[in-house]
Amino acid sequence: MLLQQPGQIGNLKLKNRVLMAPMGTNYSTTDGFSTQRDCEYYAERARGGVAMIMTEAMIVTESARSHHNSLCCYHDRFIPGLAKLVDGIKSHDCRVFGQLNHRGALLRRAVLNMEPVGPSDWINPNTGDAVRALRVTEIHEIQKLFVAAARRLWLAGYDGVEIHAGNGYLFQQFFTRRVNQRTDAYGGSIQNRMRMLLETIDRVHQALPELCLVVRLSASEFVEGGYTLEEIIALAQAVERTGVAAIDLSGGSNESPQLSKYCIQPPSFPRGCLAPTAKPIKDALNIPVFVAGRIVEGADAEQVLASGSADFISVGRALYADPHWALKAFGEIKAPIRQCIACNVCFERLTLEKDVSCVQNPMVGTEFEALAYAEPQLFPPPPGPRKRVLVLGAGVAGIEAARIARGRGHEVEIWEKSTRTGGQIHLAVAAPDKSEVQPVWDYRWQEIVEMKVPVKTGVDADAAMMRTFNPDYVVVATGSVPRDPPLDTSNLASDIQIMHAWDAFAHPERIAAGARITVIGGGMVGVEIADLLRLKQCDIQVLEMQATAANGMARNNKFELLERIADDGVRVITQCRIDSLEERHITVQIGQSQPTRLEIGEVLIFATGPRANTSILDDVISLGVPFAQVGDCNVPGDFLTAIRDAWMVGLSIDQHPFSGKQV
Repeated sequence: MLLQQPGQIGNLKLKNRVLMAPMGTNYSTTDGFSTQRDCEYYAERARGGVAMIMTEAMIVTESARSHHNSLCCYHDRFIPGLAKLVDGIKSHDCRVFGQLNHRGALLRRAVLNMEPVGPSDWINPNTGDAVRALRVTEIHEIQKLFVAAARRLWLAGYDGVEIHAGNGYLFQQFFTRRVNQRTDAYGGSIQNRMRMLLETIDRVHQALPELCLVVRLSASEFVEGGYTLEEIIALAQAVERTGVAAIDLSGGSNESPQLSKYCIQPPSFPRGCLAPTAKPIKDALNIPVFVAGRIVEGADAEQVLASGSADFISVGRALYADPHWALKAFGEIKAPIRQCIACNVCFERLTLEKDVSCVQNPMVGTEFEALAYAEPQLFPPPPGPRKRVLVLGAGVAGIEAARIARGRGHEVEIWEKSTRTGGQIHLAVAAPDKSEVQPVWDYRWQEIVEMKVPVKTGVDADAAMMRTFNPDYVVVATGSVPRDPPLDTSNLASDIQIMHAWDAFAHPERIAAGARITVIGGGMVGVEIADLLRLKQCDIQVLEMQATAANGMARNNKFELLERIADDGVRVITQCRIDSLEERHITVQIGQSQPTRLEIGEVLIFATGPRANTSILDDVISLGVPFAQVGDCNVPGDFLTAIRDAWMVGLSIDQHPFSGKQV
């Protein structure tokens, strides 16, 4: 297995080819100090088998904070906390590097009132903020700040440092002609546009000659007017000549969601998507190359290595989803990998200044993502009496609660009212490019099967049946049902086909090819049903009351989806208030305009959300035993909340008494 082979970066030997990519967490204090949560988060991934961890991007100056709760190293006061973090990583035979960054023009005034600065006066297309051009004296001061920050990481015990010169941040802004319009020694020719980065590397080398230094570059900007392949190869070769130990290749620019998707890819991107772009750059170099980009399973990493596109694999979001990814990929932990589904909830939460979380691993950053809690079936059950647990509902929430409870040693049985397990997973994967969501189900179902948990389908449970089963604890995971249409449809023409979005996902064959369709509700479900039906050459309009569509989706995924359906002629009308439905028309008010009539077409689809299915609750209460509602039957939400509910309820069963009312 190529992935498991040892490797070397500079004078550092690494036990395998799996590196943890630098990813933000917002687990630090608002003052930028490392916390115990940071330490546990990184240590768990070191324990999970990666050969090297690149800690999240740290700022080099207080005037360039990126997030409210990001790690900092712009002052000596941060050294003790970082040293403790490093000790936790190294205790698991894992190397640790620290990434240093200056966001430059991508600094946001909305976050701690940071002033965006860059090579030239510019307007940040994402925020609209005006960017001020740096003076030469300020460029030199920033270079010194990188040296000072690198020294602090060296004193804290880091094995090496990475200078972030990709993803649209300051050094990339100087390199690309799109942004750099300078006419002095730092603009114009490619040699001048390289100058700021090369001088910074040289300053770090002079100050810290024994430090192992790596540089991250974007293999391509993936935009018209961006730097060429020849230019990025020239930059990489110039960086190599400075004596750095390796090049770390990412892609795109975080200046906008349209370009950021090449760095934080949506599920429509193929596995190992950056490898083909990286290969000609690697072929031009004689030092190791790291490559990131949709590495989900061990097989994806193997393929990238086998193609000769990289020497090491930089695994990012997949390590949010499963800190034990490496040991599972190596077969040393006998449990399936919890695969990243590229939903980008993690990235969206960081953008919104929240702590990072993960749909597949909602316990990320807590003690409960430790292997004993994540894969309890691999360990002896905790001491204490075992309980008889009944789970009502075989959707994702139900089987997650059952997985944890059975792994903790309880006797578990699952009852499902329908004849099919899976709940809403079948709807979640129905839209184009949503097959990547399937592992949310597959991982959990595989463990349920391996643990031989009884699952009975077609069971219309009632109080008498549950009393016969005699549970000590009941998990209610009955999900949700479509909400009734919020509008009176009685005056519509009788031949207009009225459907809920769930029915359209489940039975798209019931809609004729080329049909004219109106979708009421432009949230995630509404635009995804439009995405599905556009493949049938339908003429589709989506009506959304809010100012933006696809709310609830991570912005990288949202913009990619909205662009895709717009290119196929789908019309998304926002700020659209519906007044009435009559015959073949719908009367709407768009923004502040006068009411207007839109033709409905042959099909009217409501994508207006579900309601909790609590019809079994009275029967459960009558049993007089402890119970909990998890997932949509508690509060309709998403997989993140459903899995978090279920995981923690599964762990809590140990604490409940054998009888009594809900607590």
